[in-house]
Amino acid sequence: MTLVIACIAWVFAATGVAMLPMRHQYFPGVALLIAAPFLILWIGITVTWWAGVLALAAFISMFRNPLRYFWAKARGQNPTLPPELRS
Repeated sequence: MTLVIACIAWVFAATGVAMLPMRHQYFPGVALLIAAPFLILWIGITVTWWAGVLALAAFISMFRNPLRYFWAKARGQNPTLPPELRS
């Protein structure tokens, strides 16, 4: 039951962050980005491995642009941010 509540809370938090203006989405979005792998691992352990794989596919689909950005940063490239996120 705790897993279901945690998943629902994550979905509501993600929905709330998506309704914010783009410049205000960055920090809460990073928090969701960090929390998601733990939730996915919890799903995979508690439910079954294929449910974890489906959750991972959904996560990668939703966060593909931030993941591309962090992947480019990890490889030493200098990706550009959209104009609305530049300070």
